Amino acid sequence: MYRFLFSSKWLGYLLLAVIFASACVFLGRWQMDRRAETLAEINRVVSNYSAAPVPFAQARDQFRALDPEREWAQVELKGSYDPSGQRIVRNRPLNGQPGYEVLVPFRLDSGETVIIDRGWLPIGNKNPGSPDSVPAPPAGEVTAVVRLKHPEPELQRGAPEGQLASIDLNAYAAQLPYPVLTGAYGQLASETPPAAGMPYPFPKPSVEEGTHLSYSLQWFAFGVLMFVGFGYAARQQARNAAIDAEDDGEPDASGTVHSAVPARRRPAPPRRRKRPTAEEEEDALLDAQGY
Repeated sequence: MYRFLFSSKWLGYLLLAVIFASACVFLGRWQMDRRAETLAEINRVVSNYSAAPVPFAQARDQFRALDPEREWAQVELKGSYDPSGQRIVRNRPLNGQPGYEVLVPFRLDSGETVIIDRGWLPIGNKNPGSPDSVPAPPAGEVTAVVRLKHPEPELQRGAPEGQLASIDLNAYAAQLPYPVLTGAYGQLASETPPAAGMPYPFPKPSVEEGTHLSYSLQWFAFGVLMFVGFGYAARQQARNAAIDAEDDGEPDASGTVHSAVPARRRPAPPRRRKRPTAEEEEDALLDAQGY
């Protein structure tokens, strides 16, 4: 009944179903991997973002090579800003609005230098390609609390004087006349004494899981439904073949021949008339003569 499944046509359909289902499984697993990355990032934010800051002496190695599990951890720095080394980073959107981020070297009391991202500025209206003004950092001795962040890769594009295409610390350090720790930079959380003017502070990272789980389940469901549809189509084909076989008088799976035209009934043989008796013949003759 289902021998048609071994035809080249239906084997092709089966191959397409397998390819489609495999693609759905791949996409579902990809969404699950993205969900795992998102959950790991959420755990880092929850664990590190509001934790008590540690002194620089305990976090020195993180500024040389940041452990991913320590991202967003707070570190307390003591030293002074170097405004002459300040740079702004281009193409930094925030809440859908284009703008810039302000990077300033921070020279620690220990003699080492790290980079602090002091915040965000919108694009300017007076000078195209730069903010209208950049608030100066506080002068003199400063205590800053920063959150550790990974540096960004180099972008193969240029930037105007005093600007950077990305937070590529190696490229930034090459523009400064002193060595800089390039394994991480600090996103400013607070500073004492506060500056007269400040860039916009960064919002807290989102701790929403997103839709990765629902998307992955949808892809897995699509893969299963492909085989359900294949099975339904095969069943319909088998039923149609059985109906066609009955119409054509072909034997079905049990070997019984069915015909669409019902067989004619054999006519019944004529009934033999009973021969009349002598008395019946005499009565019939008298009736005929009118007696």
